[in-house]
Amino acid sequence: MPQEALYMIRYHSFYPAHKEGEYQHLMNAHDKEMFKWVREFSPYDLYSKSHERPNVAQLRPFYEDLISSYFPPQIGW
Repeated sequence: MPQEALYMIRYHSFYPAHKEGEYQHLMNAHDKEMFKWVREFSPYDLYSKSHERPNVAQLRPFYEDLISSYFPPQIGW
C-alpha cells in the first residue's frame, strides 16, 4: 500500500493530531506532509458519517470484493 494509505489507516483516529493540530513538535516534515492525507480521509471515516453502528453483514460483500481486488485469495502470514 502507498505510504499515504498507511498513514490514513494508522492515524485516522488520532484526532488530537489531525483535528486539533497537537503533537506537531513530535513530527518531522514527512509526517506533516502525510497528515494532509489523514485529514483528507477524515470525512470518509466509517464512523464519522452516522451515529448508528454500521451493518456489518450488509457491508461485508463490498469490502470482500474490494479486498479481493488487491490481495490474493490466501495470504501467507
